[in-house]
Amino acid sequence: MVWGGISTRLRTPLYHVVGNLTGVRYQNEILQPLLVPALQAIGPRAIHQDDNAPPHRSAAVNTFIQQARVNRMLWPANSPDLNPIEHMWDELCRRVQQHHPPPANLGQLLQWFQQEWNGVPRAFICNLIHSMRQRCVECLAHNGGHTRY
Repeated sequence: MVWGGISTRLRTPLYHVVGNLTGVRYQNEILQPLLVPALQAIGPRAIHQDDNAPPHRSAAVNTFIQQARVNRMLWPANSPDLNPIEHMWDELCRRVQQHHPPPANLGQLLQWFQQEWNGVPRAFICNLIHSMRQRCVECLAHNGGHTRY
């Protein structure tokens, strides 16, 4: 598993998560060293969007988020995943699958992921992020059901 963050102004380094991600690991390995500095670089209007995965919602993470003054988008339980990062992952996988022959090992695969992560055009990322309003409008119009996103 890999973790990464995107915004219209920057993208975080891609982080390889080895093993199970717990709330404590999420805080220590991702939030503190990667996410918080990125949000600070973006500025006070930056908003963090994650999903309701257990590591993201642990008590320790919630406390850390509050103490670090991270603006977090509220996302109701059992809601569709409209996060633009999901489309970034799809794009990343398509780009990596174009490499031939397939990767010889995990190290090479991770290297290709990092290379392609850095190579996704900023305009592509901006389009994903700027589509959030329309994603939410369509989700509401379909009562939380299937949308084109």
